[in-house]
Amino acid sequence: MKNFSVLLIFFIVACSTREVPPPAPILPLPSESQLAWHEMEMNAFVHFTTNTFTGKEWGYGDESPAIFNPTEYDADQWVRRFKETGFKGVILTCKHHDGFCLWPSKYTEHSVKNSPWKNGEGNVVRDVMRACKKYELKFGVYLSPWDRNHADYGTPAYLEYYRNQLTELFTAYGPVFEMWFDGANGGDGYYGGKREKRSIKGSTYYEWPTTLQVVRDMEPDVLFFSDAGPGVRWVGNERGIAGETNWSTITPDTLYAGKTGIEKLLNEGSENGTHWIPAEVDVSIRKGWFYHAEEDSLVKTPEQLFNIYLTSVGRGSTLLLNVPPDRRGLVHENDVASLQGFRELLDTEFKTDLALNKNVTASSYRGNNKQYSPSNVTDGNLNTYWSTDDEILTGSIEIDLSETKTIKYILLQEDIRLGQRVKSFSIEINNNNEWKKVSAATTVGYKRIIKLDPIETDKVRISITDSKACPVISNIAIY
Repeated sequence: MKNFSVLLIFFIVACSTREVPPPAPILPLPSESQLAWHEMEMNAFVHFTTNTFTGKEWGYGDESPAIFNPTEYDADQWVRRFKETGFKGVILTCKHHDGFCLWPSKYTEHSVKNSPWKNGEGNVVRDVMRACKKYELKFGVYLSPWDRNHADYGTPAYLEYYRNQLTELFTAYGPVFEMWFDGANGGDGYYGGKREKRSIKGSTYYEWPTTLQVVRDMEPDVLFFSDAGPGVRWVGNERGIAGETNWSTITPDTLYAGKTGIEKLLNEGSENGTHWIPAEVDVSIRKGWFYHAEEDSLVKTPEQLFNIYLTSVGRGSTLLLNVPPDRRGLVHENDVASLQGFRELLDTEFKTDLALNKNVTASSYRGNNKQYSPSNVTDGNLNTYWSTDDEILTGSIEIDLSETKTIKYILLQEDIRLGQRVKSFSIEINNNNEWKKVSAATTVGYKRIIKLDPIETDKVRISITDSKACPVISNIAIY
């Protein structure tokens, strides 16, 4: 009997230490640039141009450069406030639809070089890029394909102009982590004095494969945002809401910038999509995208921003929050106060992870090997994960909080380096030695945050109820 016990112990130890291969990846997978983008979670958008001084949202293209003259301009102030809020990157509207350039482009006279600001020597793009380097934020650029000022827009000649300007930006102001393309293309405009309507075929006019390759040759790791990606897709609305079901995968063959009727697809993605093109949630802190004094009392509150965080980052997307500088060239005091309150809410609500290093059990784990142990979901290391055997597509994890706590949020993360897998899950809490279901949801992806009505419990159970392949969960946090 003694020998049998020794053999049993040896067998258990051998099973827990033997080599067990990791789960096979479920394609498609994110690139290294896309992984880094997911981890950024929050970026700032900056809309600033002649519209700031005319009160318009879309300039017609006939605005005089003379009206661009901020009186207390300080790009350092913008980026410093973004850093304090927790943003990891800044995307600047270097040229909006009106065609006015925030850098002294040699290819047009419609730029800051012909404004009275700094006697024509100013350069917003350079200043923001330098401030981003100072505060260790990544720098991104928006260059509108539509140009209501340029005489050649709608003709093949305009493509050379557009690519020349991309070359200016990417050679002088890099590195650039994200390039933003707007879906608004074609319509009425000034067009060098013609004052007419020009229509283009959005799917072919810009010759996107060639245009994107021009940029990739200069910045191989850049991510391209547009309705269809190919690096990052639009979320389908500008309200700050990603889909409750949100796949980072989609099939882009029939998508292109400006195409209508695809909002639901963009919002939810596609479970069996052929490409990893995650949704970016773009929303403004104000009603409009550019500063308007009449909106000073309409700045989104910290509570509104926090809720947007839950419906963007908390649904597996990245938040791109627009904060437009005012006519002084500063982020307005009301916007600053809201950003500060937002940061305080994030720090308060997610201050202490009640699950960190707590005891965890699971219905099963891969090969009974500690490499895939359920304890990996509470070890604070996103490079470890719990997984099941290949044929097991469901499973549960139980976290013992060791004492009764009031909980409000459950956070889950998949190791998306192996693909997005989870199709549905449920959450239960222990209530007087009985399990009570308190929530259920669909996808997880990079990050999923479930908000609960505050409830007391000492144990939480999360059950993966359906998955494309064996689940791979890298983190569970409880707040």
